[in-house]
Amino acid sequence: MPPSPRYSVILPTYEERRNLPVIIWLLATTFSKHSIDWEIIVVDDASPDGTQEVAKELQGVYGENRIILKPRAGKLGLGSAYIHGLEYCTGDFVVIMDADFSHHPKFLVEFIRLQQAKDLDIVTGTRYISGGGVYGWDLKRKLISRGANLLAKLVLWPGVSDVTGSFRLYKKPVLARLISETVSRGYVFQMEIIVRAKALGYTVEEVPITFVDRVFGDSKLGGDEIVSYAKGIWQLFRTV
Repeated sequence: MPPSPRYSVILPTYEERRNLPVIIWLLATTFSKHSIDWEIIVVDDASPDGTQEVAKELQGVYGENRIILKPRAGKLGLGSAYIHGLEYCTGDFVVIMDADFSHHPKFLVEFIRLQQAKDLDIVTGTRYISGGGVYGWDLKRKLISRGANLLAKLVLWPGVSDVTGSFRLYKKPVLARLISETVSRGYVFQMEIIVRAKALGYTVEEVPITFVDRVFGDSKLGGDEIVSYAKGIWQLFRTV
């Protein structure tokens, strides 16, 4: 019997001191309940609120083989955080997700089940099919998100309903190849990587998720990211 696969979770953090203990507890509980081998790579961008100190305390609770802290010198972008974290993943599969409870670990069980049933290269969470949803956003933010996904769908035909989603499961070699060909490093990274996955012929399917706005801290999404997103769509349309 082949050994059970190992799942590496990359958690980019910036000022997540209050969120980190709970999200790691939820991940550890979910994985343990279903006898899933796991590790969590915390990529912290020099948080001034003590996030790294909390991560070190969590290493004492779960073990340094489970919680791997790999900080960086400053805020270098979300996409580059995944690139940095991937260097330290020892799993067969890599999960990317947010550390602020926007993505509940309970959905990972369905991600894994679907991947194993169909031997998929990528499983991605979506807010925009039956069973999915968004909670805690005002109408303006919902419209921006819907509009961004519609624009990407019309221009790029990515084959998924939620190109801006950041809750995904990848085969590790697949993610490594996609990252090597991806140019974007900010919030456009999520969209570019799924567009390139389709262009390269990788198998991708979606699982409905409920996205909940962060409990503690402030959203990092601002006007600059929205402008970058629009530019990213145009660049992908021209090059992919």
